[in-house]
Amino acid sequence: MISKWMRAGLAALALMSAPAWAQEDPATGLWRTVDDQTGKPKALIRISESGETLSGKVEKLFRSPDQEPNPVCDKCENGRRDQPVLGMTILTGMKKGEGREYSGGEMLDPANGKIYKSRMTLSEDGKKLEVRGYIGMPMLGRTQVWERVK
Repeated sequence: MISKWMRAGLAALALMSAPAWAQEDPATGLWRTVDDQTGKPKALIRISESGETLSGKVEKLFRSPDQEPNPVCDKCENGRRDQPVLGMTILTGMKKGEGREYSGGEMLDPANGKIYKSRMTLSEDGKKLEVRGYIGMPMLGRTQVWERVK
């Protein structure tokens, strides 16, 4: 039988370690993407954690006056066709690897409707996220650098 002192000690130990359970993954948060051609902000992506994977959803689009303010993914497939890009999940299944590496996920490019394998690397200071989309092998792809907003 456990004494009341042992129960109190176990309860205190559980409370002290609770913050470790509640810590968010360092890659979660709001990230700004930048257009490769213009260098201007393109979108804000919210990365969140669900279980052991990360996903990213378009939270805001930066549009010029001559662009459609609420674009749809007209080249997408599998239920995403003609769905609004704003609010769309474009990054799925990212799993934490060694160090600041993430892999095993997929990324959708709403501009062309294609889905790419993906991996990510978080910078040492946590302010930049290298996101690489590729077909087949990682060397056959493209990397974007996302900047942390908050």
